[in-house]
Amino acid sequence: MSTTTFVWKGKSAKGEALSGEYDAKSQNEVSNYLRKRRIEISNIKKKPKEFQISFLQKKSVGVKDLSVFTRQFATMVNAGLPLVQCLDVLGRQLDKPHFKKVVLQVMTDVEGGSTLAEALEKHPKVFSDLYVNMIAAGEAGGILDVILNRLAVFLEKADALQRKVKGAMTYPIIVLTVAGGACIFMLMFVIPVFAKMFSDFGGTLPTPTRIVMNLSIFLRSYWWALGAGSAAATFLYKRFRATDKGEMITDKLALRIPVLGTVLLKSGVARFTRTLGTLIGSGVPILQGLEITSRTAGNRVMQKAIKDTSDSISQGDTIASPLKESGVFPPMVVQMISIGEQTGALDEMLSKIADFYDDEVDSAVDALTAAIEPLMIVVMGTMVGGMLVAMYLPMFKMSEIVGG
Repeated sequence: MSTTTFVWKGKSAKGEALSGEYDAKSQNEVSNYLRKRRIEISNIKKKPKEFQISFLQKKSVGVKDLSVFTRQFATMVNAGLPLVQCLDVLGRQLDKPHFKKVVLQVMTDVEGGSTLAEALEKHPKVFSDLYVNMIAAGEAGGILDVILNRLAVFLEKADALQRKVKGAMTYPIIVLTVAGGACIFMLMFVIPVFAKMFSDFGGTLPTPTRIVMNLSIFLRSYWWALGAGSAAATFLYKRFRATDKGEMITDKLALRIPVLGTVLLKSGVARFTRTLGTLIGSGVPILQGLEITSRTAGNRVMQKAIKDTSDSISQGDTIASPLKESGVFPPMVVQMISIGEQTGALDEMLSKIADFYDDEVDSAVDALTAAIEPLMIVVMGTMVGGMLVAMYLPMFKMSEIVGG
């Protein structure tokens, strides 16, 4: 369920008039949030939609934007500047209007007496549970600058990992798009010219030529049906994936794809260990850390395994045992986590696993690229070259007849 921005008004315990905005899934969630902070509510309503020109107002805040913001924030806090001043300087220098508005709102809330974590919590679309909980732990322990540095490192590594996986997917998508576009262009516009020329000559055409010509006729006649079928298939896939069962099945199949599945698994392990290690090292309780980590797993199969681990730990089990039983995580990861638990250095061990799997993702991406390049060349050559050969076969036949 998506969140909505609510505008609220109320009074503090001292009778001071207060107001603000809060992103939540329902009005009850806003009420609960305000009651926890001992605010007497006078009014809550949905924020009216503002007219925005979409290409001028880019609302998404990427991992890269957040990592740069966090790194600068950490540097300023470490230098001893007050929080309000840090947020004011950072907010005013941001390029994205939406991000700037959020940071300045956070500054206003902190200036009004909220903790930094409470102020960030109002903007879940920008600051995740992981981010908010780590900031809360840093404020409680008086080590906010240390936590911000850890967050910056975590976000930088997460951004690098994300770019590696996207890079691995970009090449085959581009090649297949170009090959598909070239084939459609030839079938729609080039093949009909040859077909008219061959029909004037008469005679029986070679089988490959007849196949290509029939494909061209079919595409020119029923292109609308193919377009509608593709749109329907995409819609049905999205509907299926939107269900719990559908998401589980598609994510499970994704992990079984040769080479690509390895990239997805290793990037998932790196994300899990990096996130959990950062949270535990920052003082977040392990059960809360696992709950947050499960929501950032990126794969439903891994999310279920982490969730089962959390349930087992709440009943007194170790982390390693349920991870092993899930069958998702490699034996080396389970063994290293077990050693980390036994030695009391789980956060350090998780960070080492994450570093190792970051390098493994690099190797897996290189292997994927090496495997895909020749395959894509063969596919593209077969699709485009096959049609060209099919069109030239009748010419070779005619030249033989003329030569004879």
